[in-house]
Amino acid sequence: MTSSLAERRRAFRACMERREALILPGAGNALTARVIADQGFDAVYVTGAGIANTYLGAPDIGLVTLTELASTVSAISEITDLPLVVDIDTGFGNAINTQRTVRVIERAGAAAMQMEDQVFPKKCGHFAGKAVIGLDEAVSKIKAAVDAREDPNTLLIARTDARAIHGLEAALDRAEAFIEAGADMTFVEAPISVDEMRIIAQRLSVPQVANMVVGGKTPLIAQAELQAMGFAMVLYANTALQAAMRAMSEVLGVLKVQGDVSAVIDRLADFEERQRLVDKENYDAAEARYRFD
Repeated sequence: MTSSLAERRRAFRACMERREALILPGAGNALTARVIADQGFDAVYVTGAGIANTYLGAPDIGLVTLTELASTVSAISEITDLPLVVDIDTGFGNAINTQRTVRVIERAGAAAMQMEDQVFPKKCGHFAGKAVIGLDEAVSKIKAAVDAREDPNTLLIARTDARAIHGLEAALDRAEAFIEAGADMTFVEAPISVDEMRIIAQRLSVPQVANMVVGGKTPLIAQAELQAMGFAMVLYANTALQAAMRAMSEVLGVLKVQGDVSAVIDRLADFEERQRLVDKENYDAAEARYRFD
């Protein structure tokens, strides 16, 4: 690792201020984070939906616990020095619960945390049936999160899911209240058109998040266009997971039908590639360095 966590946080904050539509692929585990780093991306989004899907085999309906999230963030932080933006859902409770969540996840290695204003248990932002808490409660939780962080460069991203429930203007009003409460960035989830995306970036004063969900409510927009709009961060939260799910199903389907994988051998990482991605060479070097026999 080449830089301290404090240095990475400062650099990531500066990057967000430049509003360059930085793409963050999502990781629900450390292996995915290794692949993201190997492909040359500049940051990782630790996705709550990805953890629910991969660790629990469950949908994104608020089942992941703080302990499970913290364990995942710690594992990812240990194997990469890329900045981590961590989805902390609703903060796992009220304002006091939120403060503990922020402290735990910041110490686990987060450079930024994203918290939403949904009723607990939350749902994926592109699911039907969402509900949001009252504005006063949401603002109190933002203030609690701001007060709890130990490093002032740890970014707090305040997400609102009000667009799908109360409309765009209500969502923008909420985002403005979150900014006034101290949020460093805001994230208006699930806008339904390019025009709405443009309005969000123009109306709100702090750096903004765009969420590109394949099959979701928001249109997929190229990075260059999002940068021209003024977005700072572009999430592809579960693109790697969706690719892995499809590949696993197809390869294992062939194995089941044909009894071997010779027909899809080119779809598999070979043994050497697998060991390279998990950094076996450096583990071997450490083992040799500390050998005592």
